[in-house]
Amino acid sequence: MGRTFGASGGTSPAELAGSLDREAYLADEGLVTAVYLALRMGRPLFLEGEAGVGKTELAKVLGAVLEAPLIRLQCYEGLDAAQTLFDWDFARQLLHLKAAEAAGVRDAARLEHEVYDRRFLLARPLLRAIETQPSVLLIDEIDRADAEFEAILLEVLSDFAISVPELGTIRAETPPVVVLTSNRTRDVHDALRRRCIYHWLEFPGFEREVAILTRRLPSITRPLAEQVAAAAGRLRGADLVKPPGIAETIDWAQALITLGARELDHDLAALTLGTVLKHREDQEAVLAGGLIKSLQS
Repeated sequence: MGRTFGASGGTSPAELAGSLDREAYLADEGLVTAVYLALRMGRPLFLEGEAGVGKTELAKVLGAVLEAPLIRLQCYEGLDAAQTLFDWDFARQLLHLKAAEAAGVRDAARLEHEVYDRRFLLARPLLRAIETQPSVLLIDEIDRADAEFEAILLEVLSDFAISVPELGTIRAETPPVVVLTSNRTRDVHDALRRRCIYHWLEFPGFEREVAILTRRLPSITRPLAEQVAAAAGRLRGADLVKPPGIAETIDWAQALITLGARELDHDLAALTLGTVLKHREDQEAVLAGGLIKSLQS
């Protein structure tokens, strides 16, 4: 499929689904269609859903499918332009000035020109993505960043260009494939949503989760895969602080395989809860409420 996947005329959602499948990512028809449209239309893909449904993993897999490096911007409160766009390497600039002074250079205009050379510019994730062709830019958990960061992002995504006052405008020859993820801890502004292809990721259904387990863990028995998938579905239906995502389900199944299990039983389920439930309150609720006894049925 290669680097030109998004632009080539011979591709289709079915071919994309096959490419994702070869990377062990089993996507449903709705998600495949959203990804395909984002690639063909050159629009950012905005993925929302509960933590652990495969949003971040999809961006990683797209990097492999498109044979493009993944550039990840992990969002957090207080994120600003210097951490996302670019910054100047002041330490190296100062060393250059000292070396020039020692060499007897006194031309102020020349020194100013040299000190703001591209080699002293620190490219942060957004600039790196613009300068790297091709690339997949993952803006992970944008809901954790402040709303002010969205204004920075809107400007970059509109033209895929960044203005550096001392150097001019740096523009992407080939715009990156952009994937934004959100766990919906806060609302993302409509101005950003309008620029994206949007898709909500649900937890996988029983059959798809069984398929994911058997694909990711070739040594798992069919009965164990079915029992783990069914148990994960029951846990997600309970009133838990953090329902298990796909990654936790895979970890749980891997732990059971490591212990030599071929089927899920009450004792093993209780002993391995720490691989699937990561909050003490959730483990206590499951154990105290008798839910653990139903997980193997």
